[in-house]
Amino acid sequence: MSKVIEQKEQVVQEIAEKLENSVSTVVVDYRGLDVSEATELRKQLREAGVDFKVYKNTMVRRATEKTNLTDLDEYLVGPTAVATSTEDVVAPAKVLNNFAKDHEALEIKTGVIEGRVASLEEIKELASLPSHDGLVSMLLSVLQAPIRNFALASKAVADQKEEEGA
Repeated sequence: MSKVIEQKEQVVQEIAEKLENSVSTVVVDYRGLDVSEATELRKQLREAGVDFKVYKNTMVRRATEKTNLTDLDEYLVGPTAVATSTEDVVAPAKVLNNFAKDHEALEIKTGVIEGRVASLEEIKELASLPSHDGLVSMLLSVLQAPIRNFALASKAVADQKEEEGA
């Protein structure tokens, strides 16, 4: 009997560590997905670097007690799967939201963004943001614009002086 309890404690500890170490967590109800759809979802999440696992609600509740995320408990009804990412805040929400658009059986319940329980609307807003790489690309583009404009302006001045000198 103590071996079973020990295994359950390990699962609770695993969930608690994932909740603490992740920058983004999304809780979903996957009921109604067939095997091929679930496999496709897991593949997309794995490619995005997102950990996706089904847990018993009682185990997740015990983990939320340890991590002070008890606001999640009200959403832990029915089949529950948890998607976590330790690197990209946007990835779990984006993949799950895009998948849910094509598969009505997948229902996003709630999530945790950097240690704070987020509503469904916040998760959907997060999903609409560009990925980390996209945001970095946008930032670099904004940073390059003044330099590019300065280079073009100085070239125009040089060309004008060259024409005047000729």
